[in-house]
Amino acid sequence: MAGGRRRGGATTAQQNAGAAPKTGRPKKPVEEPAARGPDVDSLGFQAMDRNVPGLSHVILQKLNMKSYEDYKSAMDGRKSGSDFGIRTYFDMFQKMEDTFKFCAECKKLPDALPDPKSLRRCKRCQNVYYCGVACQRANWPLHKKFCKKLKLVALDRLVEWLIFTGDIPFPTESWTKPARAVEGWEDWFSMQGQLEEKLSTILAGRYMTLLWANAGKPRPEDTELRESVRRLVTDFHSRPLTIGLGLRLFGIDPLAKALTVHVVGASHVETLNTRLTDYDELMKMFPGHWGIEVVMVGVDVVDGPIMRPPLAMPAPRGRVYLSSYKGLYHDFWESHVETKLAARPDLVVGFHPGFHACPDLLAGWLPTLLLLRDYRLPVLFTVYSEQELKSSLQILVELETHIMGFAANPFASLRPEQVYSSPNKAPVYCSSYYIALLGPAAEAMPGAGELEDDDGWQGEEPSAAGAAGDISPGLG
Repeated sequence: MAGGRRRGGATTAQQNAGAAPKTGRPKKPVEEPAARGPDVDSLGFQAMDRNVPGLSHVILQKLNMKSYEDYKSAMDGRKSGSDFGIRTYFDMFQKMEDTFKFCAECKKLPDALPDPKSLRRCKRCQNVYYCGVACQRANWPLHKKFCKKLKLVALDRLVEWLIFTGDIPFPTESWTKPARAVEGWEDWFSMQGQLEEKLSTILAGRYMTLLWANAGKPRPEDTELRESVRRLVTDFHSRPLTIGLGLRLFGIDPLAKALTVHVVGASHVETLNTRLTDYDELMKMFPGHWGIEVVMVGVDVVDGPIMRPPLAMPAPRGRVYLSSYKGLYHDFWESHVETKLAARPDLVVGFHPGFHACPDLLAGWLPTLLLLRDYRLPVLFTVYSEQELKSSLQILVELETHIMGFAANPFASLRPEQVYSSPNKAPVYCSSYYIALLGPAAEAMPGAGELEDDDGWQGEEPSAAGAAGDISPGLG
C-alpha cells in the first residue's frame, strides 16, 4: 500500500489539472478494489488543516471540487481536465498559485482577512505570503533561513508543467560509461551529448513561452531556467535510476536474464500521467539487457496507459515494460505471483513507503513487510530525510528484518520540495536515502551485510538503539 508521504495531495491534484488544457481521451471507469489500506491522502489533508485550518477546503474549491470524494475521483483518473473549471492557461496557473495563499506567520487564509486581496508575496522567493508588514517582520528571522531555497521551489513548481507537455525530459542516449562508473548526476549529465542545445530548445519552446505569458510572474533569467530544467530532469529520472541502483547493489545483472521489478505502494505519484516510456532510461543504463518489467502495485494506482496486466512470461528483450495492479501487495502476491499469473520479482522497490508516519499506516504495511521479509526478496526502500531514515530503520529492526545497508542515494532528485502548509522548514528531496533489505535478521550469514563491493556502498545491520540514534556512520 502507499505510504503517508510525498508531494502534498493538492500538488498532485495540480499536476492533474496541469494537463487540463490538452484534450485527453475519455477515461474508462476504474473498479475499486475491495481491500484498501488507510487513506494516505486523507491523512495528508488532515495534517494540512492542522497547520493551516481550512486550507484543504481552499484547494478543493480552486479545483472545482465539492468534497474529498471528488478529489479521490480525480486521483483515480475519473475526472476530466474540464471538470476542474480550468478554461485557460492563466486560469490554471492562477488557481495553482491561489492554493499557496495563506499568511506564513499567522496562518490566516484570504477569506479570514478584512480584505481577501491584502496578502502580499515575499519579493525575494515569490513563494510565501503575508497578511501585512507586522507578520512579515515577525516571520523574517525564520524565513530568511529558507528564502533562497523556496525561490527554487516556486520556480520548479511552475516549470514542472513542461513534464506534462512532454518538453521535459529531453531525449537521452545509451550510457557511454558502465553503470558502476556513474556515481551520480554530475556523471550522468556529462554523458548527455549536446546538453546545452537540448536545454536551449526547451527554453525556446512554445510551452515555456506560454508558461511565462500566463504565470503572473516575470520570466526568470535563462540561467535560472536552465538550472530548473536540470533539477526537474533529475526528478523525472530519479525513480528508474534508483531501480537501477538497487539492481547493482544486490548484484542482479540485467545482461544475464530478463528481470521483474515490483514497485510496492505505488500511487498517483508514480502512476498519474505515466507514459509507457517513462522508465526507458533503464534501457540506456543497461544497453543490451534481456528485458525489464516494472510492475506498479498499490491501492492508489491511477488508470492510464500502464494499467495493463503484469506479464506471466519474461519481459521482451531490450525493452522496459510497465504494467500495474490496483490493490494491496500481499493480495497481488496471492492472486498473481503464487498462481504464476505474474513473475516473481527479482527486486522490490518502495518509493517513500511512509510506514513510519503513524500506527495506521504501519498496520496497513505490516502484511507486506512480513511477506517481503519471509520470502527473502531483495528490497530497496527510499525516504525523504534522515529523520524518516531513523524512524524507518527502527521499525525494520523491530520487525527483525535483515538490513543490508543504508546510505545517501546518489540518484536522489535534486528538486527541493517544501512542506506544503509549513513552507519555513528545510526543503526535502525525493528518494534522498535508501535502505536495502534481504530476508529475516536471524538468517543473515556472517559477511552477508556487505553489498556489492564495486559500488563502494556497504553497511552493517544496525541495532535498534543505533537505528534510533546517530545514523551518520552508516551513510555512504
